[in-house]
Amino acid sequence: MADIELPNPEELEEQKKDVFSKRVALCTALFAVILAITSLGGNNASKQMMLSQQQSSNLWAYYQSKVTREHLYRVEKQKAEAQLVERGRAMNAQARDLYEKNRQVYAAEEKRYGEEKREIEQNAKKLEQQRDIGIAKDPYFDYAEVLLQIAIVMASISILSGSRPVFGISIACAIMGSFLCLNGYLLLVRLPFLD
Repeated sequence: MADIELPNPEELEEQKKDVFSKRVALCTALFAVILAITSLGGNNASKQMMLSQQQSSNLWAYYQSKVTREHLYRVEKQKAEAQLVERGRAMNAQARDLYEKNRQVYAAEEKRYGEEKREIEQNAKKLEQQRDIGIAKDPYFDYAEVLLQIAIVMASISILSGSRPVFGISIACAIMGSFLCLNGYLLLVRLPFLD
C-alpha cells in the first residue's frame, strides 16, 4: 500500500491564515477606494460651499449697489415732482417739459433698478441654497473619511494579528463610513448630531 503523506497541521493553519490575510487585504483595498471616493466628495462639497458663498457675497454687493442707484433715482424723481408742484403754473413751458421728462426718466430708471435688484436677489438666494447644501454635506464626508481610515487601520491590524474580531470591527467601521459617504452625496437622511 502506498504511503499517504498527511499535511502538517501547522502548515494548514498557516495556509488558512494566508487566505484570511488575502481576503482582508482585498477588503482593505476596497476600503481605500471608498475612502478616495469619499475624499473626492468632501473636497467637492467644500469647494462648492466656498464658491457659492463667494458668488452670493458678490451678488449681494451688486444688489446693494442696485438698491443705492434705485434710491438715488427715487430721490431725483421726488425732487422733480416737488419742483413741478412748487412752481406749478409759474414755470415756463419749456422748463416744465424738461422737469417732466426728467421725472419720467428717473421713474423708469428707478423701476429698472428695482427689477434688476429682484433678479439679483433670487440668484443670490439660489447660491445661498447651494452653499447650505454644501454645509449640510460636509460633515458626512468628514466622518465617513475618519471611519474609513479607522477601517483600513483595523484591517491592517487584523492581518498582522490574524484576528477575526478586529476585522469585524474594521468591517463595521467601513459600513458606517460607506453609509455616511453615500449620505454625503445624496443627503438621504439628516442625522441631528451632524447638522
